[in-house]
Amino acid sequence: MSDAAQPTAAEVRAAAEAVKAAIDRHLDAVERRTGDDDPAVYDAFNALAAAAEVYDELLYDRYDEVTPFEIPGADDSLPPYAGPAEPSALSVLIRRDYVVAEPPRLLAQAQRLADVDAGPGAEDTTPVVGTSVHAALGVLFGEYEPDEIASRHKEFGLEEGDSTLWVSAGEAAPEPGEWLGAPFEDADPARVVCRFDVSAVFDEEDDADEDFAGPAVSGS
Repeated sequence: MSDAAQPTAAEVRAAAEAVKAAIDRHLDAVERRTGDDDPAVYDAFNALAAAAEVYDELLYDRYDEVTPFEIPGADDSLPPYAGPAEPSALSVLIRRDYVVAEPPRLLAQAQRLADVDAGPGAEDTTPVVGTSVHAALGVLFGEYEPDEIASRHKEFGLEEGDSTLWVSAGEAAPEPGEWLGAPFEDADPARVVCRFDVSAVFDEEDDADEDFAGPAVSGS
């Protein structure tokens, strides 16, 4: 950036003062909150995030320095929230990707489970996984909850890929069986209250930021 385009020291100082004021406003809103979905807290959070982002940008442009924190904003991965102000129902949408990194380990674990389920004296009728990864995955996911597989994936020869979890708000719970035919078809990003993403790309971005901007520390 050229010197002519750099912000002045006074502009950086003003941005810092704006962050301080936004922190005070946010704390005041939290102390006076009337419930979990108090709009004053939500607005103060967004104002603090915006003020911190402006200060961080001006600080870097003027002094080639960054703040040691990052306040996540709604604009990072989701559109502005357009769901009900007071949700009476919610949906949790989860996607986890895996790579079958060690097929022999997966097959062995699945066969062990099949043998245990068959019980003693059932050698002739014991389901045999053999060399079928498809069958092994069916045995594995039929035995364990997804959260347990996520925490023990290495035992099963799996390697974690990207994952995401959306908490989506609604006015009413759907009727039983209503969405089973297409469970993710109606996922609306504008109704997501919060979202949690895990990806190796975030680690790569953090490394690149550190190489470029010095000792920056980013939150997740």
